[in-house]
Order: sequence, then C-alpha cells, then structure tokens
Amino acid sequence: MAGPVRFVALGDSLTEGVGDPVAGGWRGWAALLARSLAPAGAGVEFTNLARSGALSTDLTAEQLPVALALRPAVAAVVVGGNDTLRAGFDVGRTARELDTTFRELARTGALVLTACLPDPGTLLRLPQPLARPLARRMRAVNTVVHALSARHRTVHLHIAELPWTARRQLLSVDRLHPSAEGHHLIARGFHDLLTAAGRPLGPAPATEPAEPPPGALADLWWMATRGTRWVSDRSTDLLPGLLALAAVEGFTRLRGATGRQDEQMVRAAAAALASLGRAGAGDPSAGCLKLPS
Repeated sequence: MAGPVRFVALGDSLTEGVGDPVAGGWRGWAALLARSLAPAGAGVEFTNLARSGALSTDLTAEQLPVALALRPAVAAVVVGGNDTLRAGFDVGRTARELDTTFRELARTGALVLTACLPDPGTLLRLPQPLARPLARRMRAVNTVVHALSARHRTVHLHIAELPWTARRQLLSVDRLHPSAEGHHLIARGFHDLLTAAGRPLGPAPATEPAEPPPGALADLWWMATRGTRWVSDRSTDLLPGLLALAAVEGFTRLRGATGRQDEQMVRAAAAALASLGRAGAGDPSAGCLKLPS
C-alpha cells in the first residue's frame, strides 16, 4: 500500500497563508490544496516552509535544503514579490535562485507547482511614481517564472490573471494578500490544473470558505493589532527602497526616459534567462498551463 503524499510548500507570506486567518495562525491556499492532493483512502503529509518576507535567496539558503530532505512528491514554489520591493532588486539573481530551486526539486522526482504574481503597486493603488517601477519589476520576475516553469515542466498557475481588483472580496484588508476567498480560489485553480494533467486527486477545494468573512470591526482590529506590526516590521527594509524607486522614477519622467527604463528591464530579464543556458531562454509562455475558462 502506497504511503501518504508528501507536499511541501516554499515561498513567502502568500504561501504562508497571510490573509486567511484561523485559530493559532494562518491557513492559506497551500493548506487548502493539501487536503485534496490524495485520492480517498490515501493520506497527505503537508509541511509549509514559507515565511513572511522571504526573498528568492531565502529559498536556496533556508527552505530548499529542508524541502529536499523531506523528499516531497509535490512541491509548491511561489515567491518573487518581495524581491521587487527591495532597493537591491536584481532579476538575474532572482532567476538563478528560482532556477536552482525548481531544478533541485524536480531532480528528486517532485512535481513542482509554480505561479506568476499580480503587481503589488496595482493591488495597493500606489501613486504612479511607485506603481510603474514596481509593475516593471513584477513583469520581469513573471517573465522569468514563465520561462523557468516551461523549462522545468512545472504546473503553472497564472495567479496574476485572477480578478483581484475587479472582485475586491478576493483581497484581505491589507489589499496585498488574498482573503480567505482569494486563497480558496488559488487552491481551486491548482487543483483544476492538476486534474487536467491527469493526476489522481481527492475532491476539489471549495470555491469559497465555509466560514463567513470577517466583518469591518474584525478587519479594523486586525489592522490595529497584527496588521500595523506587519507593516512596521517591514518598514525598515521596504520603505527606503520604495522611496528610492519613486525618486528615480520621478527623475526619469522629467528626462522623458521612462520608456527607456521599461526597455532596460525587458533586456535584463532576457539576459538573466540567457545566462542560465538556452533551455531557459525560450518562449516565456510555452508550456504554462492557464486557468480553465
């Protein structure tokens, strides 16, 4: 008799489950998906290594060694948003860390789940001097993730294409992380893709949480207690980087060189992929599974 399916999740606050609170912490899309990764009669061993604030460098330095030791059958790797928020953003470094993580997990026989991410500037409705450079960086990271997902034959979910701004209820009170409903939608999306790929699974996650969403008072209480602390803990490294981005963007706009900045980031993403070898530099959309219509 086959043993339980081992599922390990790597990443940052999105995969940690921020925005989907349960007693004692967070739940999140990975925990929701874990319940459905094995057919009836088989168990699932789920380990969530994701942590809030993690960068792509944290994957290889901290999370990947633990994940490899667990020898998972399925491994989720969703990261990159925090990279775009740092002053020292380097799409080449992000590409190398992701390529190493995908390759080493696939080498053990794990089925790797990946995703592209929505632009944080759009979600937060930031002013243009901040929103444009963040969007530029997020496009570069997603280009890399698309190409590497095709290279390593992952199951890839286009999280960026979900209707985050059209359906406000999909976002938590902080406007940056999914709500419980948003996490359910992500879990259901991965389940649909795995089903389409022919993997035997259990029943699909619910499209919406069984419990009602928190009310306005609960949201305000979260922001006043945990939310403000979350922002404060990250202000020391996020805020200076964001202000630097805004200053550079304002200067380039005055010079009429904004378009040149966009082109440079496109070239940087292409160079990052080319540096990994021809296998990683193909069509960024090739082999990426899209959400079923």
